[in-house]
Amino acid sequence: METIIAGLSSVLSAFFSFKAYVILPAFMFPLALLARMRLKEAVFSCIKIGVGFAGVFAVFSFFVTQISPAIEAIIRVRGLDYPVVDVGWPPLAAITWSSSLTPLVIPLIMLLNLAMLATRTTKTLYIDLWNYWHFALLGVLAQNVTGSLVLGVAASLVVAAITIKCADWSAPFVKRETGLDGLAISPLSVAGLLPYAVAMDSAFDAIPGLRRLHWDPSKKAAAGGPRLLQEPMVIGVVVGLALSLLAGYDLKATLETAINIAAVMFLLPKCGALIGEGMGAVSSAFKLLVEARFSSMRGLSIAVDTGILMTHPSVIATGLMLMPVSILLAFIIPGNRIIPLGDLPNLISVMSLTTLIMGGNVLRAVLAGIPVIASFLLIASNMAPLYTSQATAAGLKLGIGGREISAFTDGGNQARYWLYHLFQGDWIAVAAVPVVAALLWFAWRKYRKMV
Repeated sequence: METIIAGLSSVLSAFFSFKAYVILPAFMFPLALLARMRLKEAVFSCIKIGVGFAGVFAVFSFFVTQISPAIEAIIRVRGLDYPVVDVGWPPLAAITWSSSLTPLVIPLIMLLNLAMLATRTTKTLYIDLWNYWHFALLGVLAQNVTGSLVLGVAASLVVAAITIKCADWSAPFVKRETGLDGLAISPLSVAGLLPYAVAMDSAFDAIPGLRRLHWDPSKKAAAGGPRLLQEPMVIGVVVGLALSLLAGYDLKATLETAINIAAVMFLLPKCGALIGEGMGAVSSAFKLLVEARFSSMRGLSIAVDTGILMTHPSVIATGLMLMPVSILLAFIIPGNRIIPLGDLPNLISVMSLTTLIMGGNVLRAVLAGIPVIASFLLIASNMAPLYTSQATAAGLKLGIGGREISAFTDGGNQARYWLYHLFQGDWIAVAAVPVVAALLWFAWRKYRKMV
């Protein structure tokens, strides 16, 4: 058995050593051929997917190089000292892939998805293999703390089942706001916020005055062309100026930072459009094939990463506006020990589905994002000792001068944090079960009204 697991671990490690923008097209290509797409169309669609995702990664990397000096300058100018470094998601993924639990969990999650499809408890095919690490990470943490392989596997399967259902319920919102049919949003960090976002949207509807406030950059002005603040590039300039002002930059550095962030906001939709075109073509062909052969599978959705939403101006505007909000909250929230840095650009992705649920209303999405960000900061701070010890045990060279590590969004994920404590029998986590169940039920009811 140990030999089999070791061999499977070696195969998975080799497969996942490739970048996500290589893995996904490689997985989508046989799916396209299975869906009987013409070879030329299948190849072209998969190239679009790969190039689009590579573009998103490149743009985000450039974004980090622009904002990192600004945030570090803000900390230095104000004499701040935070003991936890936001290193982003890569070390967390590395912790996951270095564990012997992961090669056991990944196939089991695939079987879980197939079983849910067969029993009609989902209509979502979860093909986003790269983001399976989100599920496995919880299992790795649970196993290391409890010492139980069974609890580790169970934790991964539970969070996977919840995420698959939330991805299921995301499809109508994606179709309503983007026109993309048969596509759902896959990552735990994004789909996991769906029950909360649905509840918050209903709460906003019930508040007089607030329910009338609306700002949707995706809607063009009636008198031809977008208004100035409906352009993500303009919002990028504003955010760049704000960060530069806080960092104490001179005029030259301020203008360069503002224009570079505006460029990021211009390029992201272009990359997202490629992903949407490629993914939409393959998913439509596969959806038609499955529905023709299995009538019970009508309404099938394919769960993919958030790259397809990077074309939506409201999504980009929400994430961008929440970045300075995150830094401000990091300064004022008691108990916070981390300044958002490596994971900060990830806010665009994390808040993307929430923005769609809010009907593209950036004001609502930003308001809903404030409690999310506050919890990110506190959870990421609380989990830092565990992430640091696990990274050290995995042999990662951190190079952070003895400080602890965490990740602002992925390290502060609410669903993973709750389940991590639930599988340890923590009474507060147990007491939260009815609340989580109520949110899931409310989200299911909303989904039933939309389909």
